[in-house]
Amino acid sequence: MRVTFLGTSGAVPTTQRNTSSIFCNRDGDYLLFDCGEGTQRQMMRYGTGFAIDHLFVTHLHGDHVLGIPGLLQTWDFNERDRAIAIHTPAGTRGNIEQLIQANGTTPSYPVRVNEVSAGDVVLDRPEYEVRAIETEHRCACVGYVIDEDDRKGKFDREKAEEEFGIPPGPKYSKLHRGEAVEHDGETIPAEAVVGPPRPGRTVVYTGDTLPTESIVEASEDADLLVHDATFAEDRNERAKATAHSTAREAADIAQQAGVRSLALTHISTRYAGGADQLAAEARDAFDGEVFVAEDGMERHVQFPDADE
Repeated sequence: MRVTFLGTSGAVPTTQRNTSSIFCNRDGDYLLFDCGEGTQRQMMRYGTGFAIDHLFVTHLHGDHVLGIPGLLQTWDFNERDRAIAIHTPAGTRGNIEQLIQANGTTPSYPVRVNEVSAGDVVLDRPEYEVRAIETEHRCACVGYVIDEDDRKGKFDREKAEEEFGIPPGPKYSKLHRGEAVEHDGETIPAEAVVGPPRPGRTVVYTGDTLPTESIVEASEDADLLVHDATFAEDRNERAKATAHSTAREAADIAQQAGVRSLALTHISTRYAGGADQLAAEARDAFDGEVFVAEDGMERHVQFPDADE
């Protein structure tokens, strides 16, 4: 799973940071989260391509959605014919539909607008799902979790060969699927050579939000938490007034949830000269990996047992 940060600025872009958007390549499934102005150019610049079928909107502030009309028009110019699904918080379908037709035209391909609420399974795939989670901002909003199913346990080939005398072949596949096999007059159960299920990967994207207990719960043991970190701690009151989080508050969430890695994003223009203060404050509160997301940065999200 690869996560590409297309836009990491707060409400106003800078020369170094575009407005909010994150692209996720989950084993060939391309998912886009938020689409601030200029996102399509960022997709070209950082080589993600345009082949997405699902766009997940956290809320309708302009820095998260104003790139939608341009992206839809580009798909039209490229003769797209397959449907695109836009998932948006409950009560905002009409606003998205108005945005789609902002230039007075309708895309030639199907555009499906789906309203979602916290707790909904927004996208259900055989090996993973995308869920909406509760966040708290100044408007209708949700965050999203990409949550993979558990994987099969590790197959112990050495034990299969040496202890049970099973040669490589179809029986290995059956055992790895959890099925018992007959060999030399003996029934070999799958658990004899297959370890316990191994966890998949979890990525959480909050969008703009105050720190909430719901995010802690949704982020438990996540491999990557991408959290609003608009301000440093000396601007805590400003963060509260605008319903954003400080970097330290994002780190507190990560620490409570036990995540492996924390990405700080939605960085205020106040830190256009450098966000070292945000990173330092977050590291004081979180024991895991912390980094300030930058436009074009790509993170390969490893499986939890990758080091084994």
